[in-house]
Amino acid sequence: MFDGRWRSTFEKGLRPVGGQIRRTGITANHLTVTGLVMAVAASVAIANGSLRAGLLLLVLTAVPDVLDGAVAKASGTASPRGAFFDSVIDRISDALLLGGVAWYLDSTQGGRIAVLPMAVLAASMLISYERAKAESLGFDARGGLMERAERLGFLAFGLLFESLLVPVLWVMLALTLFTAAQRFVKVWRQASAPQVQPLAARWRSRRVARSTHRTWRRQALAQRRRR
Repeated sequence: MFDGRWRSTFEKGLRPVGGQIRRTGITANHLTVTGLVMAVAASVAIANGSLRAGLLLLVLTAVPDVLDGAVAKASGTASPRGAFFDSVIDRISDALLLGGVAWYLDSTQGGRIAVLPMAVLAASMLISYERAKAESLGFDARGGLMERAERLGFLAFGLLFESLLVPVLWVMLALTLFTAAQRFVKVWRQASAPQVQPLAARWRSRRVARSTHRTWRRQALAQRRRR
């Protein structure tokens, strides 16, 4: 929801901050790697039962993730390579955080409940894949109730109130699966709509058709003259 509706507005507000950070020599990749380091530390803290410390480190994981795009745009270094790197690191961070939660639940509650965070992870990977595949095909799959920002917010709430962690994970799973369905329907409708050929492409095709017709007429006239 955040990415589909408010990210562009939020990033515009962060551009002055990105400019200030850029002047210190810190790059967007530095911030992305810092976020990964914080995610590793958060996952270790959560796995060992230090949920409040894990919550603090989770917040520190989110801060660089929010700022790296602003720094890249302020420095003029935004590129497909940077976007790819950031996306891969986000997926790794998600796996670490939810893996830490699974380890914690397995240590404290046992049974099959430890599979729940892994189910949330699988659903989150699905919606990420849907967006990546849709964009590679020229469609838009952004939006939905439970994107990455919302997942981190829900996880932070669950870490803050330990007794609510499992119910929060169930809500995350349900809303993430619902988001996957939302994106599937959105892309399916786009793919099913009649594809309108761009004006430039239509103009080129008409020019090619006219050129082909003229060539055919010239060839026909030449054959008649030979006869």
